[in-house]
Parts: sequence; C-alpha cells; structure tokens
Amino acid sequence: MTTILAVCGSLRATSSNTAILRAAARLAPAGVSVEIYEGLATLPHFSPDLDVEPLPEAVRDLRGRIAAAGALFISSPEYAHGMPGSLKNALDWLVSAVEAMDKPVLLLSASPGGAAHAHAQLVEVLRTMNLPLVDGGAHVFTRARLDAQGEVSDAALLAAIARGLTELAARMR
Repeated sequence: MTTILAVCGSLRATSSNTAILRAAARLAPAGVSVEIYEGLATLPHFSPDLDVEPLPEAVRDLRGRIAAAGALFISSPEYAHGMPGSLKNALDWLVSAVEAMDKPVLLLSASPGGAAHAHAQLVEVLRTMNLPLVDGGAHVFTRARLDAQGEVSDAALLAAIARGLTELAARMR
C-alpha cells in the first residue's frame, strides 16, 4: 500500500483543515492510505545551526515519514493574509533535505475569510522546493462546511478532494 502523508497547517484542535485530511483518509483510492502527520507543533524553530546530525527527534520523524510516503497532501488555513508560521517552519526544515524532493503535492487551502493569500504563498514555496503540485495547486475554498460531528459535509469540497487524491495517486512513484 502506498502512503500519502497529510499535513495540516493549523494547530487548532477543531481545525476544518484537519477535517479535510480526515475526509481524504476516507476518500483515498484503493491501494492508497492517507496518514495524518500530527507532529507539527513539536518541531523546533528552524535554524541552520540545528540542521545537522544528530537532527532533533521531531525533525528526524518528519523527514522519515516524508521519505516513506509517495506523496504529500497539505491543507492549510490563512492567518493574517499568510500561511501559518508552524507550517512554514515545517517546510523550512525540508529545504535542505532530500526526502521531499520531487514528491507530488496536493494543496488545498480553506479558511472562513478566504485563503487566496496563504495559498499563493504555499504554491510559491512548494515550487521553489521542487515539489510538483497536482493540478497546479488550484484548490482554494472560502470555508469547509462541517457537519455536527466536525466532518466535511460539503459535496463540492468532497468531490475536489476525491479528484485530487486520484490524480495524486496516479503521479506517485
């Protein structure tokens, strides 16, 4: 079974972006599993001085999970017209690493006030890191409608996730 590592840009316990990743786990194509990375908050602040052996444990874990995955799925909100600092920090830890290089990425941004600014930043950073975006990273949603249990209930969003996962799975090595 091939794995997609799913990373949420939000640290919020009830994040709608985490709900998007849970929906992805349910919608994954046959032969593909979606593993939600939950260590974003444990990563130390990036410093080139720390990016040496032995790596901090949380960084070693992140890089190992990415190395084992065939692709990445990032779902992120927008904070103050930008990507969340915790997500940018995680990406900074990957800049000098080879584990993520050339892995396809499905990028989705959802935020109540819109997520176009953060999405554009993420597209730029991911392209700079040589991470090819599935469908050009076109997925921006004003909000992710959730049901009473906190799960994605919006049909258009669920369809976009399913289509993106199918294309992502087709592009995995």
